[in-house]
Amino acid sequence: METDLRTLARVKEWYGPHSSTAAEWPVDALILAKGTTTISVVLPARDEESTVGDIVRVIRRDLVERAPLVDEILVVDSNSTDATAERAREAGARVVAQNAVLSHLPPLTGKGEALWKGLAATTGDIVVYIDADLRSFGAHYVSGLVGPLLTNSDIHFVKATYERPYVGADGSVQPGGGGRVTELVARPLINLFWPELAGIAQPLGGEYAGRRSVLEAVPFVTEYGVEFGLLVDLLELVGLDAMAQVDLGYRTHTHQSMTALGRMAGQIMLTAWSRLQRQGRVSETPARTMLQFGLEGGADVVDLAVDERPPLASLVLEEDVA
Repeated sequence: METDLRTLARVKEWYGPHSSTAAEWPVDALILAKGTTTISVVLPARDEESTVGDIVRVIRRDLVERAPLVDEILVVDSNSTDATAERAREAGARVVAQNAVLSHLPPLTGKGEALWKGLAATTGDIVVYIDADLRSFGAHYVSGLVGPLLTNSDIHFVKATYERPYVGADGSVQPGGGGRVTELVARPLINLFWPELAGIAQPLGGEYAGRRSVLEAVPFVTEYGVEFGLLVDLLELVGLDAMAQVDLGYRTHTHQSMTALGRMAGQIMLTAWSRLQRQGRVSETPARTMLQFGLEGGADVVDLAVDERPPLASLVLEEDVA
């Protein structure tokens, strides 16, 4: 109990100085603070033709043409079957096919793979990740995330926080109803095993930014455990005081089915378990399959196994030696 109280006090101590809002980071001030620092924005995208173009267009208009804050906009096309790549190019992004980056490596699947390939394909000192399915995007998503990084050399990683409503198929809005996997899986796991991270309000949110030097130093889970894995690994690498969070206001996006969320939850749990194993806190290896029941009464065995890409810096060093 005494340990729990000390951890809670530590989280409260961290929360105030390391939490801010996007409005606290005006673009004009950030351009002055930017100096020679370069900023890349990466959007992982799979079948997001209806939203990716609008996001790219806003970044290019507001943060490249009107104010020179962003140096590079990259969309990683994750094997889309629609016009995602075309819409992104038309809006002004550079587009790369996921499997074309580091093509000598065996291809893997998943969101984390697209994020890792995006890191490899960009050059910015600061890398900003933005999900490509957002329906509430504004330029402040990017400027807010880079604010702490440009103004404080002790900050190495910034997560977004926001209000996440659930928008039903009929257009109805349930405030706070989004982020179901966060509340049912990620937050309990964090509070149980990594309580120092309990102050991170949106641990699974897809919007965050980091210094290239630290992002290249940690592995990337290739599937939906990537955000969870990054948080835990970066906590170990740079410590809590090197992390910050910025409130971006409001976030709406495309919701996944309950079946898809179940698979996501399983992948996050496996990612958490792998970190516990590496830290010597558990030894047993869990099952990697799950039986899911459909609406029609049928059942399917789902493979939850997640791969990992190694720290990008280790790969670059190996190639340099070779």
